[in-house]
Amino acid sequence: MRHQKKGRKFGKKRGPRKHFLKGLLNNLILEDKIETTLPRAKEIKSDLEKLVTLAKRQTLHSLRLLLSRLPEKAAFKLYYETALKYKNRRGGYLRIIKTAKTRKRDGTELCRIEFV
Repeated sequence: MRHQKKGRKFGKKRGPRKHFLKGLLNNLILEDKIETTLPRAKEIKSDLEKLVTLAKRQTLHSLRLLLSRLPEKAAFKLYYETALKYKNRRGGYLRIIKTAKTRKRDGTELCRIEFV
């Protein structure tokens, strides 16, 4: 039974899955919006919203935590630019928009995830 085993596997083991999600987070932070599959977008949404909330604290400790969880360029952009835009917002920093497109090879639903 899978009691209390949250999160999607994406057909990968723990290490490759962590790097895969870290890369998606990096791309989304640097580009402000990306087009990906619906399960991938749903998986990174909660992680990134927690990181934005962490960055909004604007403390040295929160910056160091971001640097430990993200690549340097993405962590700095999140801390110095993105978090300041959402200073007065209480949550809901991301939006998932389903598109009518599907991937040709396997028919997976595509969506766009972006900052509000």
